[in-house]
Amino acid sequence: MKTKEKIVPREYLFPFILITSLFALWGFANDITNPMVAAFKTVMEISNAKAALVQFAFYGGYATMAIPAALIIKRYSYKLGIIIGLALYATGALLFFPAAQFELFGFFLVSLYILTFGLAFLETTANPYILSMGPAETATRRLNLAQSFNPMGSIFGMFIASNVILTALESDKRDAAGNLIFDTLSAAEKAAVRTHDLGVIRNPYVILGFFVILMLVIIALSKMPKRGKADHSIKTKDTFRRLFKNEKYREGVIAQVFYVGAQIMCWTFIIQYADNLGIAKAEAQRYNIVAMAIFIGSRFVSTFLMKYLNARLMLTMFALGGVLTTTGVILIEGMPGLYLLIATSAFMSLMFPTIYGIALEGLGEDSTIGAAGLVMAIVGGALMPPLQGLIIDQGTIGWLPAVNFSFILPFICFVAIAIYGYRTLKVHRE
Repeated sequence: MKTKEKIVPREYLFPFILITSLFALWGFANDITNPMVAAFKTVMEISNAKAALVQFAFYGGYATMAIPAALIIKRYSYKLGIIIGLALYATGALLFFPAAQFELFGFFLVSLYILTFGLAFLETTANPYILSMGPAETATRRLNLAQSFNPMGSIFGMFIASNVILTALESDKRDAAGNLIFDTLSAAEKAAVRTHDLGVIRNPYVILGFFVILMLVIIALSKMPKRGKADHSIKTKDTFRRLFKNEKYREGVIAQVFYVGAQIMCWTFIIQYADNLGIAKAEAQRYNIVAMAIFIGSRFVSTFLMKYLNARLMLTMFALGGVLTTTGVILIEGMPGLYLLIATSAFMSLMFPTIYGIALEGLGEDSTIGAAGLVMAIVGGALMPPLQGLIIDQGTIGWLPAVNFSFILPFICFVAIAIYGYRTLKVHRE
């Protein structure tokens, strides 16, 4: 029988709201960036694989900074971790200005890398903080509720990408036959278009940087519960040893790598999938917005259902749903395949917070470092998109368009998540 404990007790309501706002803030950064893979590919005249280095830089920042963030939080406080995270976030966003001035793809990658140092701090801090704001019995539901506001930021990021960036790109204009006009321009004309388009890409990030500074000031002046202080009697080396021996946690980190990889691939390459059907980037991004709206709705529904259903069972069933939809994405060409790709978001909705909550169950004093390991798992979003980009660059594989076949990677990811869900039900029962 499910507990009737409150998801968020009254005494934690204000800090819960404040910290939950950060979920939307990093969701915005994630999903204004995903379409930039397609944008940079065209304007910088590079391959899909090289353009996907945007994701390598973006999600690689998580892998680099998650453990250092956890050690700082463990020694000092969650609030300091949040302030450092926002400062790094703002710095990376503001670096888009000189990156556009120099017109160097590598400079943009460095900017994104620094920006995600900040996101690593924020996620390492916010997720365990939310878990701690109430009874352990409702921790996974509480994190699912907070994570529900992440896709709201994401959908706003997608909206800005679609309606402010992609529609304004001169490099994506097409002639009556649907061919890119940019490909027919002289070198001098291409240079002028490139300068214009990189300015279009730059501006939302610079505005975002100033907004993040405002959030930093608000949180710095707000009184927050003094949770997350270090216990200096606990040796970090012993914590790592215990975590490595914990099968449920260890497998949870692996499952999270696969989940983040699947999510980023499905949302990044939906534009390429649609482009293969002759759909322009700005219009294709609107399909991504529909996918995110489905994701949000499914997140709220699944959070409600967890009041009555076992979260581990739901994780398993949703992963199997992802296996089915990606099978259709691979094998079915045309608009039905695109619709199945959009539908995949419904099954991804509960995965990140549910894997996170299950993996951290019962860790106690090891939760801060454990949370960092799960944030490091976001590296899946750095490693897998370039590989999918390499597949797409092949053009065709067998009888299938390579962009269809490339979704074999998300398919494999969902199989791995289903295995973890099943093992949490049958093997890791505590």
